Amino acid sequence: MSETEAEADTDRDAAGGTLETMRPNPAWDADAYEDAVEALSEDGLVFRVWGGDWCGDCRGQLPDFGAALDAADVPDERVHHYPVEKEDDGSKTGPLVGEYGIELIPTVVVERDGEAVARYVEDEPVSIAVYLAERLRE
Repeated sequence: MSETEAEADTDRDAAGGTLETMRPNPAWDADAYEDAVEALSEDGLVFRVWGGDWCGDCRGQLPDFGAALDAADVPDERVHHYPVEKEDDGSKTGPLVGEYGIELIPTVVVERDGEAVARYVEDEPVSIAVYLAERLRE
């Protein structure tokens, strides 16, 4: 990564915050998701998570994703939280919302070497961890 890319990463990360909903669910069973945990543990992956502690979908999905990242031993410095607020018209505001085209939450973008390689948006038939693991294996 060049010095300019590293500075841009630092600028992007400084805009983040903390999502309480990313606190790992202690009841989540890593053994049941061995393949997903393995895929998420790949060195160099960066996880950018947009959500809101006020959001029902986020409260339902992000604790399990936090547990998956924890099980995969993903270092905290590779997981960036971006708290989002919902405006009266339904639009979302918050850090990097415009830059990443965030319209629905939770949204998780996985990057490798500064490039987006997988994206989860709000609702899929499988969990965030499983969905992203499938995309990372493609």
